[in-house]
Amino acid sequence: MSMQNILVAFNGSERSATALRYGAALARENGGHVTAMLAYSQHDIIDQTNKWIPTRAREILAAASSEFLVEIEAQFNAMRDELGLADRLHFERIAGKVDAVLSDSARSFDLLIVGHDQGDAVDGHVVVHADRIALLSGRPVLIVPKGFDPAKSHTHAVMAWDGGRAAARALSDGLALLEDQGKVTVLTVGDAELPRPIGDVLTHLDRHGVKATHEAIAAMPGIARAIVAYCVEKDPCLLVMGAYEHSKFREDFLGGVTARVLRTVPVPVLLSH
Repeated sequence: MSMQNILVAFNGSERSATALRYGAALARENGGHVTAMLAYSQHDIIDQTNKWIPTRAREILAAASSEFLVEIEAQFNAMRDELGLADRLHFERIAGKVDAVLSDSARSFDLLIVGHDQGDAVDGHVVVHADRIALLSGRPVLIVPKGFDPAKSHTHAVMAWDGGRAAARALSDGLALLEDQGKVTVLTVGDAELPRPIGDVLTHLDRHGVKATHEAIAAMPGIARAIVAYCVEKDPCLLVMGAYEHSKFREDFLGGVTARVLRTVPVPVLLSH
C-alpha cells in the first residue's frame, strides 16, 4: 500500500516549496502523482463589483491579483525539473475560501501535504491553516517543517498512541507511510490506562508488515512537551498523531496537545481527526 495520489497546498512560500519537495519525494518512491494546488480567496475587503468603484480601479485590482497568481504559478514551474515527476506532476488554481477549497479537494486524494506555519509572511489571500483543514477534510494532513530535507533516510517513525478515536484514525490513515519506515515506535505518554492492551496495536502493525515496538515516557512537564522532547532526542523522520480529540475551540482557548506539538516539533507530523 502506498500514497499514489498526493495533494500539496502551494502558495509560493518557502514553506510550501518544502512541502512540494516532500510530496515529490514520496511520489518518486512509489510511482505516484502529485497535484500542487494554489487555493486563493478573492478580495473580500473591497467588492470589485460595486458600482461606486471606478472601472479603472476594478481593472487595477484585477490585474494585481492576476499578476500575483501568475508569479506563484511561475515559481511552481521553475521547480518542475527539480521535482523529477514529469507528467505525474500537476497544477491547479482554484478560487474560494482557501481552507474550504483545500478541505473539499483533499477528499479525493490519499494525502494533503502542507508547509508548517504558512501564515508567516504570506499574502492573506493564500494563507493555509493546516489545523482547520485536518478537522474539515476527513483526510490525513501531513505538515512539513520549513527546510525539512525530504531526502532524509526513512528509518524511524513515531506514532503517538492513547487508544482514543483520533489516534485510531491516525493509525489507519498513516499505515501507508508507516509501512515505508524501517522502524516504528508506538509512543504512550503518562500513566493513563489504555482502553485496550498496547499489544493489540503492535500486532495490527506487525500484520501489515510494520516492525513496531512500544515505548512509554513520562508526561513531564506535559504531554505535548514530552512528545516534542522525544522527537528532538530521537530525531524520527515522521510523527503520526490524532488531532484535536477535544474541540478545537477548547484546545485554542486552554492550550492543547495538538496545537503545542505543531508549534515546536522539528519533524513532519501526520494529523488525522
